[in-house]
Amino acid sequence: MATLVLGAVGTLVGGPLGGALGALAGRQIDGAIIGSPKREGPRLDELKVTTSSYGQPIERHVGRMRTAGTVIWATDLKEHGETSGGKGRPKTTTYSYSTSFAVALACHPIDAVGRIWADGNLLRGAAGDLKTGGQLRIHHGHGDQLPDPLMQAALGAQCPAFRGTAYLVFEDLQLADFGNRIPALSYEVFAGSGAATVGVLAREAGIAADLALVLPQIEGFTQMGEAPIQTLAFLDTVVPMVPVATPDGLRLDAPPPPETARELGPFADWDDGEFGAQGGVRSESAAPSPARFAGVRYYDVERDYLPGVQRAIARPERTGHDLIDLPIATFAEGARQLGRTIQRREDERRSRHFVRLAELDPSLMPGMRVRIPGRAGVWSVVAWEWREKGVELELHRLAFTQAQLPAPASQGLPWSPPDRGAGATLLEAFELPWDGYGAPDIGTVHAAVSASEGRWAGAALYAESGGALKSLGPSSSLRAIVGSLAEPLRGSPALMMETGAPLVLDLASEDMQLNSATMEAVALGANRLMLGEEVLQFVHAEQIGPRRWALTGLLRGRLGTEHAARDGHAVGARMALLDERILALDPQHTLSVDRIAAIGTAEDEPVYASIRARRSAAAPPSPVHPRVTMAADGTLSLAWTRRIQGGWRWNDGGEGPLIDKDELYEVGVGPVAAPKALWQTSTPSLAISGSERSALATSAPESVVWVRQVGTHARSVPLALTTLS
Repeated sequence: MATLVLGAVGTLVGGPLGGALGALAGRQIDGAIIGSPKREGPRLDELKVTTSSYGQPIERHVGRMRTAGTVIWATDLKEHGETSGGKGRPKTTTYSYSTSFAVALACHPIDAVGRIWADGNLLRGAAGDLKTGGQLRIHHGHGDQLPDPLMQAALGAQCPAFRGTAYLVFEDLQLADFGNRIPALSYEVFAGSGAATVGVLAREAGIAADLALVLPQIEGFTQMGEAPIQTLAFLDTVVPMVPVATPDGLRLDAPPPPETARELGPFADWDDGEFGAQGGVRSESAAPSPARFAGVRYYDVERDYLPGVQRAIARPERTGHDLIDLPIATFAEGARQLGRTIQRREDERRSRHFVRLAELDPSLMPGMRVRIPGRAGVWSVVAWEWREKGVELELHRLAFTQAQLPAPASQGLPWSPPDRGAGATLLEAFELPWDGYGAPDIGTVHAAVSASEGRWAGAALYAESGGALKSLGPSSSLRAIVGSLAEPLRGSPALMMETGAPLVLDLASEDMQLNSATMEAVALGANRLMLGEEVLQFVHAEQIGPRRWALTGLLRGRLGTEHAARDGHAVGARMALLDERILALDPQHTLSVDRIAAIGTAEDEPVYASIRARRSAAAPPSPVHPRVTMAADGTLSLAWTRRIQGGWRWNDGGEGPLIDKDELYEVGVGPVAAPKALWQTSTPSLAISGSERSALATSAPESVVWVRQVGTHARSVPLALTTLS
């Protein structure tokens, strides 16, 4: 390449003599750059981490590449503390850290920034979503860009706008996911088309370039500190270029096709032994070097720009191997095609032919394709020299263009970090009747926090009180199994196991699973779920669709929720599996609230959930087994059986203890909220005289007589005893 460039420049400036001198100097440079067995071009770095060093050059990118960038501004770490507990619980303070910094990506404007990696995992996905807390602003490097607002607030009037430099700014990047330290970062940069690398570098060098000088195999290219003309000389091993001197300056053209080759002649011969004594023709063939070209190292696009190696066609006579580092991003097949191109160019340089023409032909410029009388093949004019007795041409035979043949290759089986978008947070909140374990419950709110699809690491929970949100702490990263009712579920008396129509549910995600259980496990509390305000259990679970499940062997109205079982459920009723994924919230923070909220990484606004079955935890279960008798004098005798709060297991040997302070019942007639008559009794029975019964039957005919237990903190759901008639 240097031979061509300097030869053409010398001819333009100093005529044929200048061209000869330029070609001589160019050959020496070519020998140092591409002609020796040891090739030295731009180095292929392993993936670097973002650093900051004075004097470090900022890279130039063409196409798409992965770069570490250079830190140009940063703040100190910011500490955040969050205290939880109190009021009988130990206080715990959790610390987290964040930081803000700016990274220069390119010394020129860019089109976009794609993915960002942190410690090998994705910090920013292809869709532009940050996978941890913080803000990201991208400045594309145009000449009119303004200073970053965060940097300007910190630096004031001294803040530069970095016009002409593409950079990005992280503001309050949360470091909890990285062990409270700044991770190793790298960035995917897009800047035009990688196939136009030669044209971009030529413009930077002040040289015009033919639009045909493209390599479709190149997806991206990085220039790090070298002068553009040096990089072009190195790329000449991959992209053959023909320098042409024009009145407007130097121009790089693509080599003409072999079909344009013309036949040389006549040759000039002489007898002084200097050159071509028997016809003006001399040939030579260079011996192969001990370490010949074997393949290329490159950045593999399909392996997230990790370095890869593709070898050209192997030859058994080789005794050494020489890999060329190409700072390009491409696919495996494209890299192998480039390797074949370099191997072909190496073979062409080995077979050289010199001819001396009797007359000067201005059209025979370096890069022209010619044919030699008496010799096969097409030859390329590498250099020409005007001598006293003729014009000497140096020719290289063009090898068969293997690069145009298919070059199947494989990049291996790379692992790439999953690029999942942030999943939307799903939230369900409810109270549960006390199950009998531990101290009696006075109103614990339970939360089922989950997400349907995508990446989700939990959410921050809040209690809504007076229009403000009060922190309840973070949820765990375990997704609760939630869903909705897919088919209506009819009402049930909740007396026996139901083996008829199944309960059909649509779960929120295909990853969620429901499992069958034995009757013994169900008797001990397995397979409980909250549907609306009803707690029920199931024995068998069968998946009938990607997210749809059919549950059979149902036990309805568990934990005293028979009233909800009797009403049944419509399509869309919310469901949550009651297992270890359900969070019990601190009662001290939820006693006076009716709604909680959650904010995950995908939410800009809180997700709210009203608390279902509110006050059911503190309420005693409703009485059961109503008994009504009518005496001869018209006296109505009512009786029922008390149930113990939390007494859901069968205990032999008598009734369980009373949890409330006193045993007290309310018996009413008519609407529960506004009864026509109301009695209180401390025993599970009541007698209404005949006259009183007759008066009520006249004033409130067909009214329901009901009873409910009065607990210390709440009243139970009423039990219907009879109807007045």
